[in-house]
Amino acid sequence: MKQTMKMTEGSLADKIFFFALPLAASSILQQLFNSADVAVVGNFAGSNALGAVGANGSVINLLVNTFVGISIGSNVVIATLIGQNKEKKAKQAVHTSMLFAVILGVILMAFGLLIAPQLLRLMATPSNILSLAVLYLRIYFLGVPFIVLYNFEAAILRSRGETRLPLIALSIAGVINVILNLVFVVGLGMSVDGVAYATVISNIFSSLFLLIYLTHDTTITHFTFKQCHIHKDLLLHILKIGIPSGMQGALFSISNVIIQSQLNQFGSYAIAGSAAALNFEILSYYFFEGFGQAAITFVGQNYGAGKMDRCHQVLKYCWMEASVVTIVSTILFVAFARPLASIFSSDPHVLDYAVRRMYILITFEILNMSIEILSGAMRGFGYAIVPTLVAVFGICVSRIIWVFTIAKMIHSYEVLLYCYPVSWLLTSIASLIAYKYLTRKLV
Repeated sequence: MKQTMKMTEGSLADKIFFFALPLAASSILQQLFNSADVAVVGNFAGSNALGAVGANGSVINLLVNTFVGISIGSNVVIATLIGQNKEKKAKQAVHTSMLFAVILGVILMAFGLLIAPQLLRLMATPSNILSLAVLYLRIYFLGVPFIVLYNFEAAILRSRGETRLPLIALSIAGVINVILNLVFVVGLGMSVDGVAYATVISNIFSSLFLLIYLTHDTTITHFTFKQCHIHKDLLLHILKIGIPSGMQGALFSISNVIIQSQLNQFGSYAIAGSAAALNFEILSYYFFEGFGQAAITFVGQNYGAGKMDRCHQVLKYCWMEASVVTIVSTILFVAFARPLASIFSSDPHVLDYAVRRMYILITFEILNMSIEILSGAMRGFGYAIVPTLVAVFGICVSRIIWVFTIAKMIHSYEVLLYCYPVSWLLTSIASLIAYKYLTRKLV
């Protein structure tokens, strides 16, 4: 069976690093789509337009986290089948994943177009930016089928160790996005609609790029429209892992939506400042998120091959390498917080809120990193529900409790934001306990 990377043999440290590096770069580029929107809008369309894009940040993260979470099901199932040398089943899982991605994307697009105004009102979006925020979100939803398809295509490729092609696709799409942002906003005088259309076009390109590659692929992940069929047993297996993972991503984001609705009460400067800071928080996350994906795939293949000792080594190397990357990125983002935030706005009030948020959240990202690595390893073993439950109670519930108790008693921007590091601390401890308990049963 031909595959790009042999994960069940040889040294792990270098393979994990070179697997995770393109993944991190790909995720960063995907986030830069939205960051480019924010930068262009903030500098050329005004603070209201910047606030409108920022008000959608939590919603967009909810969507992306959900898609990535569900696609993890395909990653784990295909990787495990490859480890077990079940070539026919692996190919069936590829085609099941692709067709399901298209169906899911179309349904979400239709639903999103209908509920966009109600969703933003529910988040207490200020009236002076509501119409612009709705316009941006509705256009963004037009590209959702392609975002879903891309994430499943990338998950399929990751299952056999290929992480460079998604990076190439997003690199080209990123250049297209930036050029179109400037053409639509600066050249044609458009506002949030211009940057939204640029993002949609970029997402269309990246998904079609990988689709064309998969149709010409000569490995286990070759895709052909003639074999496109839903295999119920494989779909159920994918969903068994993917739905809890997607729910975790969605619940993370739902808690963030609740926080955003409270943050909106501090006014448009706080919204715009948080929108600027959020870009660096997400970038910081993506620096180590690739190692979480590596844990899923490497553990999945080695567990499928029956190599438990190697699975534990995967966790060790993923955690060590991710820690180094996280510490370096944290130092850089905190040390240069104000200059970095000024990329998105020159307004001193906006910058003040952005820097205050970056100091609180990015400083504690190493706790978030530990959660990502441990959750990835558990999912690689096929455990999807346990890390989801840990995250629901450790992150989502604790944040909501904080928002409606501590943050209500002390009405402060900083106090509200401290719900993030507190929830990360609780969840990282619970994740370590859960991992040790689950893997002890596998010995």
